[in-house]
Amino acid sequence: LRCSCESGGDSVQPGGSLRLSCATSGFDLYHSAVGWIRQAPGKEREWVSCISGSEGSTYYGPSVKGRFTISRENAKRMVYLQMNSLKPEDTATYYCAVETPSACRAVTARSPYGMDYWGRGTLVTVSS
Repeated sequence: LRCSCESGGDSVQPGGSLRLSCATSGFDLYHSAVGWIRQAPGKEREWVSCISGSEGSTYYGPSVKGRFTISRENAKRMVYLQMNSLKPEDTATYYCAVETPSACRAVTARSPYGMDYWGRGTLVTVSS
């Protein structure tokens, strides 16, 4: 069974922080691209961040660069998204998605809809 299962979504005030978690199973993380993709109401899904390779190469979308950090804990097969300085425009459902075998450089060059495996999503709401 392959899974990329998200958790950690919540409601926070602007300027706050959250950490999302993605529990993976059935994937070779060193040869997979694990991405965080979000979808706001009425909008298309967009790339937030990605991590891949034994070296843990990363990608960040321009709207989150400098505020969000992706990390990976290989022994636990976990991928995290630390989100700081949250803004109302970060409000969205956040998905953890995997493509294997692949790398972030390849998957982030195209639409995120092509990822192989998707979690159910976790809702992040940023509001005062």
